[in-house]
Amino acid sequence: MAEVGSAALDVALLTALYAVAAALYGAGRGGARFVVSARRAFYCLAGLLTLAMVLLELAYLRSDFSFELVARNSSTSTPTFYKLTAMWSSQEGSLLLWVFLLAVFSSVVLRTTRNALQQILPYATAVLGTIAAFFLTLMVVVGENPFTVLATPPAEGAGLNPLLRNEMMMFHPPALYVGYVGFSIPFAFAVGALITRRTGADWIRATRRFALVAWTFLGAGLLLGSYWGYSELGWGGYWGWDPVENAALMPWLTGTAFLHSIVVQERRGMLRVWNVSLIIATFVLALTGTLLVRSGILQSIHAFGASTLGLPFLIFIVVVVAGSVALVVSRLDHLRSEGKLESLVSREAVFLLNNLALVGLCLAIFWGTFFPLISEAVSGEAVSVGPPWFNRYAAPLAIVLVLLSGIGPALAWRRVTRAGIRRAFTIPVAAAVMTLAGLLALTPAAESAASLLMFTLVAFAITVAAQEFWRGTAARRSIGGIGLASALLGLVAQNRRRYGGYIVHVGMAIMFLGVAVSSAFEERRDARLTPGESTQVGAYTVTYRAATATVLDDPAGTGAPVTLGAVLDVQNGSERFRLEPRRNYYGARSSDPKAPIRSFFEGEATTEVGIRTDLGDDMWVAVQPDVRSLEDAIREADQRFASAPSDVQGLIVAALADRYRGSPGTAQFRLIVFPLVIWVYVGGLIALFGGIVAVWPTSPARRRYTGVRAARLARQPDTPVPAG
Repeated sequence: MAEVGSAALDVALLTALYAVAAALYGAGRGGARFVVSARRAFYCLAGLLTLAMVLLELAYLRSDFSFELVARNSSTSTPTFYKLTAMWSSQEGSLLLWVFLLAVFSSVVLRTTRNALQQILPYATAVLGTIAAFFLTLMVVVGENPFTVLATPPAEGAGLNPLLRNEMMMFHPPALYVGYVGFSIPFAFAVGALITRRTGADWIRATRRFALVAWTFLGAGLLLGSYWGYSELGWGGYWGWDPVENAALMPWLTGTAFLHSIVVQERRGMLRVWNVSLIIATFVLALTGTLLVRSGILQSIHAFGASTLGLPFLIFIVVVVAGSVALVVSRLDHLRSEGKLESLVSREAVFLLNNLALVGLCLAIFWGTFFPLISEAVSGEAVSVGPPWFNRYAAPLAIVLVLLSGIGPALAWRRVTRAGIRRAFTIPVAAAVMTLAGLLALTPAAESAASLLMFTLVAFAITVAAQEFWRGTAARRSIGGIGLASALLGLVAQNRRRYGGYIVHVGMAIMFLGVAVSSAFEERRDARLTPGESTQVGAYTVTYRAATATVLDDPAGTGAPVTLGAVLDVQNGSERFRLEPRRNYYGARSSDPKAPIRSFFEGEATTEVGIRTDLGDDMWVAVQPDVRSLEDAIREADQRFASAPSDVQGLIVAALADRYRGSPGTAQFRLIVFPLVIWVYVGGLIALFGGIVAVWPTSPARRRYTGVRAARLARQPDTPVPAG
């Protein structure tokens, strides 16, 4: 099976190279039949990589330890769910996933555009083939082959890294990869448009939906990763400005800017240079995110560690940047805008300001993320910046983005009259003023000026979006005489891109509000407690009632966790509830034969956070048990039972767990009250729903109906036209 998988990758590399050569030859003297052949080569590439994916997953499911990758990242005791996710926990497997998704995306877009963009398509095909060939070269030539076999397969695998034994592992990495790979599509077509000098909006229309899919999945990946860190890692938060977190956020920010500015090019013929530059930057940042995970050049809990892939990735990124910049500069005459900015009070002006804020935030994050490398190159000493530095720049830019997300949808294109401004903003401004007054009178929001301003602007932005929905729905009802729900659904279905965007704006505003309040008003306490002792955090009284200790059954002997935790009673007025934070200690993968009992506590450790969530706030608790209370007992057990059978050692560990439960000593607790943190995720889900609405295709029947209805309305000049 490994031989078949390796052969599939070899043939896939040749197929990708053929697609590049055929597409370029077809664009020159070869004619359309070579372009068609290149497209069909991508279908074959997708089939070959699907075969490779299936073979590798089967090896994991069968626990075939003749595969080096399976022996390194799985075991017979690994649950089936995690065997399926173990592939992309490895460097080799994640490269295979990347190029597999690229082949599938490319096949779909080449199929859907086969009868359009005849001049651009060959070059876009060649670009996609080059990207695929690069990743396949890393596996086939550089040596990151997921089908490498072991001469002497072990009887048991090492098992999956404990930090990756979380249900989010099934969804978080693939979502990020779909986002990264999805932005390859508009990048390839942008390069094709530049090469052929066809820099109008045709390439945008052909790839817009793929950019929306990429943006939605990348956002979902960021949201899932945030929740994973919040509920699993014990550092206390949902975003730590880690380099790999930042690497995923940066292409999402530039991708967001791209999706806004292409609307201006489609409507006004403006921002052509800006748009091609944005999609180039987004693709380069996606590659940079992949580089950071695999190179180990920056310290991160998400990275695979040091590897040999840093230099090839860096060379490829430099080639992409240099080639793209040269291409843009050589085509500046063909990238001149057809229209011009007629007024600073117009939708296109707000879109441009929105873009500047998004790119400014991305540049700040880029500088902070790579500052250790920059400082080391300049001074010889690597100096990193922490969350306070990032927050200093992110907070004001987030406020600006919420403000612009409210202003933009209410303004018309080109220019706006004073009457139009009054009509658009009277109700939203009144809602914002009422919100501000209520917050000042009834809440302590004034203690944080940033949170107070964010609350006010969120009310403004949501009211603007609600007003747009209401006006469009009312217009449809007046025309068709239909019910409110039917009019609303029909409004959204008729222009999913526009109203999906409004939903995204509402979701992002709510999410920023949750971030602002949970950051400004969080209450945190670190305390050392013994059973029976209490501490106070915010309005909550937390009492350490008892210790917990469990040893899970481990028939394969791969180091199942010793779980030590605590039972906490929490009281807030009349409200009472219980939390049970835990810490899992996994056995070391290579234990000291003279200290087998100690090895049970010296491997990877994971935190299971105790969380109580409601609409108002989260009570969040992590525990750090004092394993030192078992130090003497562990030392004695290793001296007496170092050569005992594994089942006897398991009984000894269980006895140690019982001892901890009866006499746990002092445990270290981190207790945090996060106000409104649930709204970070509610807002994120609303934004993702808006992305799905925007990307969902309109049925052909509805498009025909809309066209006929629009023609009839055009013949009735006194009839109000619905928004959208």
